[in-house]
Amino acid sequence: MSDPDSEAAPALKELTVGDEAAGQRIDQWLAARLAPDLSRSRIQALIRDGQVSVDGAAERARGRRLAGGERVRLVLPAPEPAAPAAEDIPLAVLHEDADLIVIDKPAGLVVHPGAGNPSGTLVNALIRHCGASLSGIGGVRRPGIVHRLDKDTSGVLVVAKNDRAHRALSEAFADHGRTGDLERAYDALVWGAPPRMTGTVDATLGRSASDRTRRAVVPEGRGDARHAVTHFTVRERFGEDAQGRRPPVAALVECRLETGRTHQIRVHMAHIGHPLIGDRDYGRAFLTKANKLAPPLGEMVRAFPRQALHARLLAFRHPATGELMRFEAPLPPDLTELVEGFRRWGGEG
Repeated sequence: MSDPDSEAAPALKELTVGDEAAGQRIDQWLAARLAPDLSRSRIQALIRDGQVSVDGAAERARGRRLAGGERVRLVLPAPEPAAPAAEDIPLAVLHEDADLIVIDKPAGLVVHPGAGNPSGTLVNALIRHCGASLSGIGGVRRPGIVHRLDKDTSGVLVVAKNDRAHRALSEAFADHGRTGDLERAYDALVWGAPPRMTGTVDATLGRSASDRTRRAVVPEGRGDARHAVTHFTVRERFGEDAQGRRPPVAALVECRLETGRTHQIRVHMAHIGHPLIGDRDYGRAFLTKANKLAPPLGEMVRAFPRQALHARLLAFRHPATGELMRFEAPLPPDLTELVEGFRRWGGEG
């Protein structure tokens, strides 16, 4: 593990403006020359902070037009210490290199500090674990969060360690794999079972009218409406009899995201009548179903402290090498125990 308190010297870049660049804005020219390591917004911030000089004189006008032949010097200050404190929190690291880190996030770990969770988060853990290998996101030595998992959702999550990786991964997740190789699959244990083994939920999501911290299926024309699509495959049904006279009490379902909205799988599965077991936000009306299960299983379900959701698979192109990376994390022990309980007692009660 690198020392989180080590300091790096400022980096210097000196460039000569060619005649073909005459008339171009300095921020646009630098962005083109220094891509993909620095974004245009980062370069504009450096100009504003006096870190760019032209022929020895500081240049603070990002819209300055170049004439050709100038010598441009850019200073990249050492990344500032991250605002969140480094904390020694154990991490299950699946892969790590100079550009990114992939972890198997446990349930109960919040990804990013925020209201109610100022510390004890994944970001705090990564600042400690990665240390000086975090070359800076926007000039700050911090991990680049490109996607999130809910606090009580476990599974595979990738985090960028520098600006270049952060930008490339953010673009891949924003595109949702439509034009690339991004792939995400989740395992969900739900009440009942969809009538078909495969299907798609295409339902627009927005803020819930009754609770702004939750999401709901909303009309497409509403101002906060966001397109959301989830593809599902039923992997295993629990509790149905061979003759089909008794419907399943639960099912293990694989969900694949075509979009990545907040609480998408949880809301979509509840929308089609099969909320996640343990989901007290979107499946509250189903909590009493545990009372109809065989006593050992009912006790397990009532005691299960979270939504039964696990990010099992994540695949993406490495932002630097272009290599297709693929990571899988098996069900954690608590969810494995619950699934085994349904296999053993799901047909009783």
